[in-house]
Amino acid sequence: MTKYLLSFAAVAAFFMTTNSINRADEKKEFKAKCPVSGKDAKETSSVEHNGGKVYFCCDNCPKAFEKDTKKFDAKANAQLVATGQAKQVKCPLTGKDINPDTKMTVSGADVCFCCNNCVGKVEAKQGDEKIVFIFATPKFKKGFEVKSK
Repeated sequence: MTKYLLSFAAVAAFFMTTNSINRADEKKEFKAKCPVSGKDAKETSSVEHNGGKVYFCCDNCPKAFEKDTKKFDAKANAQLVATGQAKQVKCPLTGKDINPDTKMTVSGADVCFCCNNCVGKVEAKQGDEKIVFIFATPKFKKGFEVKSK
């Protein structure tokens, strides 16, 4: 009987070890768009922005970003949300509680609003205008919080 228990324990330990190794190998795929060029960003090129890390496609884009941060601010904030560094806590337009039924994806980031009136205001915008309308720093700070590291 002891022999069987030891065999069972050894097999169980093996599978637990194998399972934890497999989970360690499962790294979440990094996906982000460079706020300067719009190309795929790399984890090796980044700068701090609004309490998080903004990622770029190359080593030249951070220089352009730092030279004119205001120009790229909204796209950088959208990237913070899309990469999970910032969490939505309120409607970015009104600062009111969010309604999950109003969720839409803008620039790779899921965003909810307090009401359909806010949704309509966003839907009336086109392209980059929509990104700036939601993610420019004043609205970003009204609706999102960057997770502490």
